[in-house]
Amino acid sequence: MEKPAGPFAFVSPTHPIGQRSVMPVVTPGEPIDVEAGFLRGHGTLVRHDGALVATVAGIVERVNKLVSVRPLRARYVGEVGDVVVCRVLEVGQKRWKVDVGGRQDAVLMLSSINLPGGEQRRRTAEDQLNMRHFYVEHDLVSAEVQAFFQDGSMSLHTRSLMYGKLQNGVLVIVTPTLMKRLKQHFHAFPFGVHCIFSMNGFVWISASKPRDTAAVEGDAPSSAGGMSSATFNAAPAEPDVVTPPTRGERERVCRVRNALVALDRMCIAVSPTTVTQVYEASVAAGLAAKDMLLPHVLPSICQTAMGTSGVHARPTMGEAAAEGVGKASSWRTPHVPSASE
Repeated sequence: MEKPAGPFAFVSPTHPIGQRSVMPVVTPGEPIDVEAGFLRGHGTLVRHDGALVATVAGIVERVNKLVSVRPLRARYVGEVGDVVVCRVLEVGQKRWKVDVGGRQDAVLMLSSINLPGGEQRRRTAEDQLNMRHFYVEHDLVSAEVQAFFQDGSMSLHTRSLMYGKLQNGVLVIVTPTLMKRLKQHFHAFPFGVHCIFSMNGFVWISASKPRDTAAVEGDAPSSAGGMSSATFNAAPAEPDVVTPPTRGERERVCRVRNALVALDRMCIAVSPTTVTQVYEASVAAGLAAKDMLLPHVLPSICQTAMGTSGVHARPTMGEAAAEGVGKASSWRTPHVPSASE
């Protein structure tokens, strides 16, 4: 076949194409190889000619004859026991309606919170009148998924001392499928920053106090995935006093915030390990926090996190699907030509 002449002639690429993923990643409209008698699952559609095609971009999952496509990016689907950070949308009767980034708003019942002083009793009409003393609209709250209602909405609770209202920090929203399930979702970094890695992709960052850092090193994580309750029992039951952070604390918080945004843009799993690697890479490169998200800098500071084995994971959806997300995300990483190229 002769090459067409003129300005539209074929030109070979100047750099080699990266290694393609070996996992079954499909795009919308792409046919899926199936056997006879297959069952159509979520994310698929049968065409008029009988072929099964994908309707979303994701990973093909097969359970016996059931074929479905798990999307790479989707809204948060909660599980009982998940640690979440949510925003209060509405104060209702005996409940708060909160946003967790899911298909439906979640519910925090009045009976599912701690009363002042840890008092254990039935909630009264007076408690209903004082609901705005606990949480109001736009408040950020850390909580845990307790159960599901019949319509699929989540019921949350804050009955542990590690949960409650969040203030004096920064909220970063990342893709929920990039969040890793951890033994301890409340993490204090050695460089003086405290993070809550919630499963719904709402990551809370604040300047940690020395007492919090020492407690994390000495206490074992609780079964709920956060710090042990003894860490928070040590705090006095007084109204929270907001202490303005210092300049150094602000810079460290901003650097961690930009590290989370960089991981989200590069489709790398978010965990304390990957955040630390991006943070240290930016410090070693002598970059200011504001320069971490520059297009020519982003791939270089994320290179260490990309090369770490096991960081690309989606533990809530199974190990096989988790491995596929990681491999697919490394394949989708844009190639940045070097100076020699």
